Amino acid sequence: MSHDSQDPSSLYRYSVTVNPATADSYQAAPAASPQSPEQNALVVRVLQQVLETQRRQVELLEEMSKQMQATQRQRANELQQWKQANPQLAKSCWEASQALGQVQADYLRTMTTEVEFNSEDMLASEFVLNEFVDRFGPRMAHLNSILQVLGQLSSPPTPPPKTPK
Repeated sequence: MSHDSQDPSSLYRYSVTVNPATADSYQAAPAASPQSPEQNALVVRVLQQVLETQRRQVELLEEMSKQMQATQRQRANELQQWKQANPQLAKSCWEASQALGQVQADYLRTMTTEVEFNSEDMLASEFVLNEFVDRFGPRMAHLNSILQVLGQLSSPPTPPPKTPK
Protein backbone atom coordinates (compact mmCIF):
# COMPACT_ATOMS: atom_id res chain seq x y z
CA MET A 1 0.00 0.00 0.00
CA SER A 2 1.57 3.27 -1.05
CA HIS A 3 1.51 6.34 1.17
CA ASP A 4 0.33 9.60 -0.32
CA SER A 5 0.90 13.05 1.04
CA GLN A 6 -2.88 13.19 1.55
CA ASP A 7 -3.85 12.43 5.16
CA PRO A 8 -6.19 9.40 5.09
CA SER A 9 -7.72 10.41 8.41
CA SER A 10 -9.25 13.39 6.65
CA LEU A 11 -11.55 10.95 4.86
CA TYR A 12 -13.28 10.16 8.13
CA ARG A 13 -14.17 13.62 9.37
CA TYR A 14 -17.61 13.56 10.89
CA SER A 15 -19.33 15.86 13.26
CA VAL A 16 -21.51 14.47 16.00
CA THR A 17 -24.59 16.36 17.09
CA VAL A 18 -26.05 15.41 20.45
CA ASN A 19 -29.55 16.55 21.26
CA PRO A 20 -29.99 16.90 25.02
CA ALA A 21 -33.69 16.04 24.72
CA THR A 22 -32.85 12.63 23.28
CA ALA A 23 -29.64 11.71 25.08
CA ASP A 24 -29.91 8.08 23.92
CA SER A 25 -29.44 8.94 20.27
CA TYR A 26 -26.98 10.89 18.21
CA GLN A 27 -26.73 11.84 14.57
CA ALA A 28 -23.52 11.65 12.62
CA ALA A 29 -23.30 13.98 9.66
CA PRO A 30 -20.49 14.40 7.13
CA ALA A 31 -18.26 17.40 7.61
CA ALA A 32 -19.42 20.53 5.90
CA SER A 33 -16.49 20.75 3.49
CA PRO A 34 -16.92 18.82 0.21
CA GLN A 35 -14.21 16.34 -0.72
CA SER A 36 -11.67 17.40 -3.27
CA PRO A 37 -10.91 15.34 -6.40
CA GLU A 38 -7.62 14.27 -4.79
CA GLN A 39 -9.51 12.90 -1.78
CA ASN A 40 -11.93 11.08 -4.06
CA ALA A 41 -9.01 9.54 -5.97
CA LEU A 42 -7.46 8.46 -2.68
CA VAL A 43 -10.71 6.81 -1.62
CA VAL A 44 -10.89 4.95 -4.91
CA ARG A 45 -7.27 3.73 -4.59
CA VAL A 46 -7.82 2.56 -1.02
CA LEU A 47 -11.01 0.74 -1.98
CA GLN A 48 -9.23 -0.92 -4.92
CA GLN A 49 -6.47 -2.11 -2.59
CA VAL A 50 -9.04 -3.43 -0.11
CA LEU A 51 -10.81 -5.27 -2.92
CA GLU A 52 -7.56 -6.79 -4.18
CA THR A 53 -6.65 -7.88 -0.66
CA GLN A 54 -10.04 -9.52 -0.23
CA ARG A 55 -9.68 -11.33 -3.55
CA ARG A 56 -6.30 -12.68 -2.43
CA GLN A 57 -7.77 -13.79 0.90
CA VAL A 58 -10.52 -15.67 -0.93
CA GLU A 59 -7.93 -17.39 -3.12
CA LEU A 60 -5.91 -18.40 -0.06
CA LEU A 61 -9.02 -19.70 1.72
CA GLU A 62 -9.94 -21.75 -1.34
CA GLU A 63 -6.42 -23.24 -1.43
CA MET A 64 -6.60 -24.06 2.28
CA SER A 65 -9.99 -25.69 1.81
CA LYS A 66 -8.69 -27.84 -1.03
CA GLN A 67 -5.71 -28.91 1.08
CA MET A 68 -7.92 -29.84 4.00
CA GLN A 69 -10.31 -31.77 1.77
CA ALA A 70 -7.42 -33.69 0.23
CA THR A 71 -6.08 -34.55 3.68
CA GLN A 72 -9.50 -35.70 4.84
CA ARG A 73 -9.99 -37.84 1.72
CA GLN A 74 -6.57 -39.41 2.23
CA ARG A 75 -7.35 -40.17 5.88
CA ALA A 76 -10.73 -41.66 4.95
CA ASN A 77 -9.07 -43.85 2.31
CA GLU A 78 -6.44 -45.02 4.80
CA LEU A 79 -9.11 -45.88 7.35
CA GLN A 80 -11.12 -47.76 4.74
CA GLN A 81 -8.03 -49.73 3.68
CA TRP A 82 -7.31 -50.56 7.33
CA LYS A 83 -10.88 -51.74 7.83
CA GLN A 84 -10.67 -53.93 4.73
CA ALA A 85 -7.33 -55.38 5.86
CA ASN A 86 -8.63 -56.03 9.39
CA PRO A 87 -12.34 -56.86 9.04
CA GLN A 88 -12.59 -58.87 12.26
CA LEU A 89 -10.83 -56.19 14.30
CA ALA A 90 -13.05 -53.49 12.72
CA LYS A 91 -16.11 -55.54 13.71
CA SER A 92 -14.75 -55.93 17.24
CA CYS A 93 -14.16 -52.18 17.43
CA TRP A 94 -17.78 -51.63 16.40
CA GLU A 95 -19.04 -53.99 19.09
CA ALA A 96 -16.81 -52.37 21.71
CA SER A 97 -18.00 -48.89 20.69
CA GLN A 98 -21.62 -50.02 21.05
CA ALA A 99 -20.95 -51.42 24.53
CA LEU A 100 -18.98 -48.35 25.61
CA GLY A 101 -21.74 -46.13 24.24
CA GLN A 102 -24.11 -47.78 26.71
CA VAL A 103 -21.54 -47.33 29.49
CA GLN A 104 -21.23 -43.66 28.53
CA ALA A 105 -25.01 -43.19 28.61
CA ASP A 106 -25.16 -44.72 32.09
CA TYR A 107 -22.22 -42.57 33.20
CA LEU A 108 -23.99 -39.46 31.88
CA ARG A 109 -27.13 -40.41 33.84
CA THR A 110 -25.05 -40.72 37.01
CA MET A 111 -23.32 -37.44 36.32
CA THR A 112 -26.53 -35.50 35.62
CA THR A 113 -28.15 -36.94 38.76
CA GLU A 114 -25.14 -35.72 40.73
CA VAL A 115 -25.50 -32.24 39.19
CA GLU A 116 -29.22 -32.10 39.96
CA PHE A 117 -28.63 -33.20 43.55
CA ASN A 118 -25.66 -30.88 44.24
CA SER A 119 -26.22 -27.90 41.91
CA GLU A 120 -26.85 -25.42 44.74
CA ASP A 121 -23.76 -26.61 46.60
CA MET A 122 -21.71 -26.32 43.39
CA LEU A 123 -22.85 -22.72 42.98
CA ALA A 124 -22.05 -21.89 46.58
CA SER A 125 -18.78 -23.77 46.99
CA GLU A 126 -15.88 -23.94 44.61
CA PHE A 127 -14.63 -26.99 46.53
CA VAL A 128 -17.79 -28.97 45.70
CA LEU A 129 -17.54 -27.97 42.04
CA ASN A 130 -13.86 -28.95 41.88
CA GLU A 131 -14.65 -32.30 43.49
CA PHE A 132 -17.33 -32.90 40.86
CA VAL A 133 -15.02 -31.98 37.99
CA ASP A 134 -12.21 -34.11 39.42
CA ARG A 135 -14.56 -37.04 39.84
CA PHE A 136 -16.27 -36.99 36.45
CA GLY A 137 -14.10 -34.89 34.12
CA PRO A 138 -11.08 -37.14 33.43
CA ARG A 139 -13.20 -40.27 32.99
CA MET A 140 -15.55 -38.51 30.60
CA ALA A 141 -12.66 -37.08 28.58
CA HIS A 142 -10.90 -40.45 28.33
CA LEU A 143 -14.10 -42.30 27.55
CA ASN A 144 -14.91 -39.83 24.76
CA SER A 145 -11.41 -40.25 23.31
CA ILE A 146 -11.69 -44.03 23.34
CA LEU A 147 -15.13 -43.92 21.75
CA GLN A 148 -13.84 -41.62 19.03
CA VAL A 149 -10.98 -43.97 18.15
CA LEU A 150 -13.24 -47.02 18.20
CA GLY A 151 -15.81 -45.20 16.09
CA GLN A 152 -13.25 -44.32 13.44
CA LEU A 153 -11.82 -47.82 13.29
CA SER A 154 -15.10 -49.69 13.48
CA SER A 155 -17.21 -51.22 10.79
CA PRO A 156 -20.71 -52.43 11.55
CA PRO A 157 -21.15 -56.12 10.92
CA THR A 158 -22.34 -56.90 7.44
CA PRO A 159 -25.75 -58.53 7.38
CA PRO A 160 -25.86 -62.05 6.01
CA PRO A 161 -26.83 -62.26 2.35
CA LYS A 162 -30.53 -62.70 1.79
CA THR A 163 -31.56 -65.96 0.31
CA PRO A 164 -34.23 -65.90 -2.40
CA LYS A 165 -37.57 -67.39 -1.39
